[in-house]
Amino acid sequence: MDWLFFSEIGLAGVGSGGLYALTGLALVLIYKATRVVNMAIGEILMFGAYVFMGFSAGLALPMWAAIPLAILVTGLMGGVIERLIIRPMLGESAISIFMVTIGLGSVLVGLVEIIWGANPQRLVEFMPSDPIFIGEAYLSSKVGYAFAIAAVVLGLFLIVFRTWRGGVALRATAGDQAAAYSMGINVPGVFSSVWVITAMISAGAGILVGSIGGISPNMGVYGLSVLVVVIVGGLDSLLGALIAGVLVGIIETYAGAYLGGEYKMLATFCLLVLVLVVRPYGLFGTHEIERL
Repeated sequence: MDWLFFSEIGLAGVGSGGLYALTGLALVLIYKATRVVNMAIGEILMFGAYVFMGFSAGLALPMWAAIPLAILVTGLMGGVIERLIIRPMLGESAISIFMVTIGLGSVLVGLVEIIWGANPQRLVEFMPSDPIFIGEAYLSSKVGYAFAIAAVVLGLFLIVFRTWRGGVALRATAGDQAAAYSMGINVPGVFSSVWVITAMISAGAGILVGSIGGISPNMGVYGLSVLVVVIVGGLDSLLGALIAGVLVGIIETYAGAYLGGEYKMLATFCLLVLVLVVRPYGLFGTHEIERL
């Protein structure tokens, strides 16, 4: 076996897994706070990447302005979606809200195709291109820097989530909404904040993913792998999303390298079936999770 090649594939898998973990974090946060499985997470990610392209290539804004503006615009869109579409649905059956998010994803795809067209696009280069070597193993600079950015964002978020007052309110709401109400927490405000924050996280992930492989209206398929990540890790577990993200990234990369690109999704869903058979609530999830 070529151990150098094997280690390079592993590094690439860890890099892509970091992006899965970042997007999975957004999906878990929404589920923990509102018990909504957001099937449009991949399309929100895609929308954020296209908004970035609009600011950077269309308006020729510098990177320091285009990136935060794209993240803010996508976060605003997340707040509008929660207020106008999701909040009126709260209290309805889980499958009804689930189907609404699927429809929302289709609407976002149509909106992107109307504004920017259906052809794949390349994002403006904004990351260093110097190769990265870990020992003798080569790692793509885009994958390496994307993983580093994702790791920093994840670390900062977990710190804020544990110490910031809003993070405490979110954890209280996720644990027991009735108790949160009784303690004076603005639960609807928490719901809105969660959708804004997760849309911003998804936009950042979309920019990173798009910088590696380009963007297209089909980027929403990325959300399927993210869904596998959070189900494997546990729909209500932040730690599960982080660990499962890296695990799925490594499995997909090795499957693509040794079996062929067409087997990447097959390997991912084989892992999903295996985990669901052994632990139906995910590796770190709770027994109370309802499956759709």
